[in-house]
Amino acid sequence: MSEYDDELVAAFSRHQSRLKRYFTGKTRSYHDAEDLAQEAWIKLARNGAAALAAPVPYLMRIARTLAVDHSRGRKHRLTPHEIDDLLSVPDPRPGPERQIEDRDQIHCLRRVIDELPERQRKMLIAARIEQRRHADIAREFDVSVRTVEMEIRKAIDYCSSRLATLNRA
Repeated sequence: MSEYDDELVAAFSRHQSRLKRYFTGKTRSYHDAEDLAQEAWIKLARNGAAALAAPVPYLMRIARTLAVDHSRGRKHRLTPHEIDDLLSVPDPRPGPERQIEDRDQIHCLRRVIDELPERQRKMLIAARIEQRRHADIAREFDVSVRTVEMEIRKAIDYCSSRLATLNRA
């Protein structure tokens, strides 16, 4: 260790408790104050040649900078209250029971759709699943748009009625 290293260690040792009090006051945490004091020593030791002329003012400038940086970082952290608020927000996704019920409903709907007359089934699938325009479906089946609308309405009514019956059973 060189002579100026000894001076830096001595300066830091003499002011270490002062630094920790300063950091504790700024951070309200003994553990953060300990960490910041260690960080101050590391910065002082790395810049020893620059600090040699006036090690104590240099050390205090390092401490102020570290305290400011620490408080800026704290502004971006959530408080325990904010964390509790976030954790208390209900999950909008369905739970496992609801997922099973929904899957069962889809299977039932598929069976009900299979019960439809072929033309109604194809029109319903084209309109509601494939998202095709009624005019395009009418051209494909060589019928009017009104007929497509009525067939789809009949298919939907049948499916709704049939699902209600199956769900009651």
